[in-house]
Amino acid sequence: MAWEQGGVHGLDERILSHVSVGTEAVVLHYNEKPMHWFKYAVGGEIIVDFHTLQAIEPAGQDPAKFDDAMRPLGLIPGQVAPPHSVLALVENAFDIRLRQPDDVDDERWSGRLLPLPH
Repeated sequence: MAWEQGGVHGLDERILSHVSVGTEAVVLHYNEKPMHWFKYAVGGEIIVDFHTLQAIEPAGQDPAKFDDAMRPLGLIPGQVAPPHSVLALVENAFDIRLRQPDDVDDERWSGRLLPLPH
């Protein structure tokens, strides 16, 4: 897991493509607009890419890949995303759980990534 505070390098398709070679990568970006940006890449290809600044319009090699997981959360193409629905997508589709920091001095949230299936 990588944590980037105050930047957008994780959204850069060149970086995400390199990180996902031989594996898969999920990017979840949040900013104060408020907006969530979701990107999913496998083997160097961006499979799904959308943000919630306006009505969502998934793009990528297979923009409908997560339709079954997205629709129950209100993530429907052409519609505005409900608050926190992208967080729920990441938790449900990838079993990545965001949690409060364990240490009082640790101000960052973290996620738990499970091993990828073979």
